[in-house]
Amino acid sequence: MVDSYYICHMCLLKKNNDMDADIRESRNHIGLNIQKIRLFLGIKQEALASDLGISQGEVSIIESQDEVEDSLLSRIATVLGVSVQMIKNFDVEKTIFNINHHNYQDANIAEGATTYAITHQVNPIEKIVELYERLLKSEQEKIEMLRNIQKGHF
Repeated sequence: MVDSYYICHMCLLKKNNDMDADIRESRNHIGLNIQKIRLFLGIKQEALASDLGISQGEVSIIESQDEVEDSLLSRIATVLGVSVQMIKNFDVEKTIFNINHHNYQDANIAEGATTYAITHQVNPIEKIVELYERLLKSEQEKIEMLRNIQKGHF
């Protein structure tokens, strides 16, 4: 007769192995890596979409894809402030280790890509100001265009 403790222990080992396989598989899933980095940096899909000039729905689709076109991946990396290699090789375990074991006042790029991402946090206030400035500029251009049209008709 098989010991019930042994069966439970084997089930837990299988579950842990399955989770390890999922983690390894997600490292190769570029879309999931983009999503994890975006969330880690505190950037919403809408903000990323705005910076890329695409819709939020398109960002959602990108984050569900195993592979992402190199040119688009490069644009996303630039917007997120990370390297393409960091997206391709993103490792949650290393990120957590770095968070727990580094003093980020003294961090530099040589300590690793995940450290680079942490030290270059996006300030949401700056993003809001940038968005409003772009919106204001757009509105000013519309007003100027309407003035020119009005001058032409009178």
